[in-house]
Amino acid sequence: MDAKSSLKWIFSLFFISASCCSAVFAGPTFIYGGNFDLPIHDKQASGSSMTEALIQVPDHLTIYDLDVGINLKHTNVFDLQIFVQSPYGTRLCLNMYDFKDEFFKGADYVQTIFDDEAEVPIEQGAAPFTGRFRPRAGSLLHVLNGQDAYGIWRLQIYDMWYWDTGSLESVELIITACEPTALSLLAFGAGLTAIFRRRRV
Repeated sequence: MDAKSSLKWIFSLFFISASCCSAVFAGPTFIYGGNFDLPIHDKQASGSSMTEALIQVPDHLTIYDLDVGINLKHTNVFDLQIFVQSPYGTRLCLNMYDFKDEFFKGADYVQTIFDDEAEVPIEQGAAPFTGRFRPRAGSLLHVLNGQDAYGIWRLQIYDMWYWDTGSLESVELIITACEPTALSLLAFGAGLTAIFRRRRV
């Protein structure tokens, strides 16, 4: 490799390194969702135990961090399993409980936010679960980091027991995007690397 080629290679590595360092910074936060007022039925009453809310994200955003906010009324929320699914099909159960060891009686999720950084895991919370809670172990939302948020998201609720009923009032996806500058540097650095590799062949 001659001196000129070496200089170009070092130059491209500099941009890649700068990109990787910059990519750890969070950018702006966006909120999508709204009110739904969807009934939550048990399977005996409706023939299906699932309630589904669709949230359209119209912007191409690379996810740096995602929180999910919900408000719902239900006479006994122990019966419920709450899932979030990204447009790419990644599906997470946020709140599943063990009937033998974690049974409780209580109603409602009120201004509840599922947040990986919350101190209290959801299985240690108490109805009406107001505030921030860490999703169930094995279903942390960070697995969605790096995905493009654009498209249809699904918030699905399964009522696993008879008689108790309720309604899903609102859902919010709270998306912190990656810093746009970092993404531009990353793309630019990757492009330079590809060009220089081709020239060396």
